[in-house]
Amino acid sequence: MDQFIARQPILNVHKRLYAYELLYRGAEPYTLENVSGNRATASLLSSTFLTRGIDEISGMRPCFINFTQDLLERNLPAAFPKNQIVIEILENVEPTDKLINVCRKLHDDGYRIALDDFVYNRKFEPLIELCDIIKIDVRLTPLDTITRTLNRLQNHKVRLLAEKVETNREFEMANRLGFSYFQGYFFSKPEKIEIRELSSTKVNLLRLLAEVTRKETTLEKLQEIISVDIAISYKLMRFLNSAYFYRLQEVKTVKHAIAYLGEKELRRFVLLVVVSELASEQPGELTRLALVRAKFCELLAESSPYRARADELFIMGLFSLLDAMLGSPMERILDRLPIGQTVKEALGQKSGVMGMFLRVAVAFERNQQKKIVSLLRELKVNTKNIGKAYMTAVRYANGLL
Repeated sequence: MDQFIARQPILNVHKRLYAYELLYRGAEPYTLENVSGNRATASLLSSTFLTRGIDEISGMRPCFINFTQDLLERNLPAAFPKNQIVIEILENVEPTDKLINVCRKLHDDGYRIALDDFVYNRKFEPLIELCDIIKIDVRLTPLDTITRTLNRLQNHKVRLLAEKVETNREFEMANRLGFSYFQGYFFSKPEKIEIRELSSTKVNLLRLLAEVTRKETTLEKLQEIISVDIAISYKLMRFLNSAYFYRLQEVKTVKHAIAYLGEKELRRFVLLVVVSELASEQPGELTRLALVRAKFCELLAESSPYRARADELFIMGLFSLLDAMLGSPMERILDRLPIGQTVKEALGQKSGVMGMFLRVAVAFERNQQKKIVSLLRELKVNTKNIGKAYMTAVRYANGLL
């Protein structure tokens, strides 16, 4: 039986990826009902370390994983590599002597420990002494409570992680308060979109994006575009000569590269390069998230009655964060791109069938269980494949980046 997991990025003050939190998403028929915390964590660890391989999920970043009281007292974290996990202690854990002794041994052995959804209580002092990171929900916790908590923690050698950061304003507030890490999707939303103008460089990139998405574009036209752009030519060669592909002979010319990839994959490569350039001033996780969405939507379509629209859904997922990348309203960006009306409606209003696929991807990222199940049923997507599709999308994004 497939076990479904997802990941949420954790960024540092420079909006660069620091780690992921791995989240259990249930098993067939995709539900978390009646699943205990013990089973969820055990299933996640089994899928991550024993089945999938942690590296393809985390991209060599640390992984925050929730542990229940029972699993901690049984010292389960010690069975996993200390350089790959951060032990996240849930808010409902009681600091018993047994639990504190286990955590002290883990700390002494070099494991990193985090306290989740932290609300100060004197009984947690022994755990605070052992932990490296304290997570505070900045949406649910009043500002004066956060301030009092930070004052109590100032003599402890801990770093602070702000959870549920959904806007750049919340990020800036948490940054000023002294938080070091930030978890949420603040980086995927545009800032000050009402006044920002596009630079001439980005306007040119949008024109290139428009050319690549035209149905009538030929291989010859694509070769002409790529050949005069040194940066894209270089990235194309580097990509094809990387370990992601296995070939007996090195690709040495743009023409050879185009022949090797073919029109469909070449279009996708150029799309990737252009989208990456458009997001160059934004957190790198933004491009990765767009790639995961693109492949995830495409793969979900292939397990549904909408298989013929898989290519369009890939482009829709890839373009779904253009507003955040450019700091400009999505409607304004879409006016410059010759893409189909259904894709525009999906990106602009998340409406129609294609919009529903995008909503599935966003809901999966945010652990909105009921919404996912409802949308999948309406789209007639085979739920057996959703976990595999997500992991394939993650591997795809990691491989390209």
